[in-house]
Amino acid sequence: MKAETFLPDDYRPAEDEPFMNDRQLEYFRRKLSAWKTELLEQSQETLEGLAESARNVPDLADRASEETDRALELRTRDRQRKLVSKIDAALRRIDNGEYGYCEMTGEPISLKRLDARPIATMTLEARERHERRERVHRDD
Repeated sequence: MKAETFLPDDYRPAEDEPFMNDRQLEYFRRKLSAWKTELLEQSQETLEGLAESARNVPDLADRASEETDRALELRTRDRQRKLVSKIDAALRRIDNGEYGYCEMTGEPISLKRLDARPIATMTLEARERHERRERVHRDD
């Protein structure tokens, strides 16, 4: 078990420190863990809300509206579930030393990009190339 890394509350990863040093890794681990906790709490609230709304509504318009709301909640819940699995994958990459490096090129992903999207697996350039290739193949 590794000793916990001290991290001041106002710490932000900086370009002038070694890439993916212990402090940066701890910063992203905490950021990802907090995001995951928030999503799981929202999911629990969604499930409780769906359980409460599973009542029989006699008015057809009200029932249709409730069904639409329910479908939207379920879609949101599914997106959150996928996001939680991406967060788990990012936490595993932190643990095995692969976090912060592009899965296509092996280059470091910018700290700005990781701060904005901590589940990123590619540099912005690699992501754009990947999306262009997908568009070309989709148009075939």
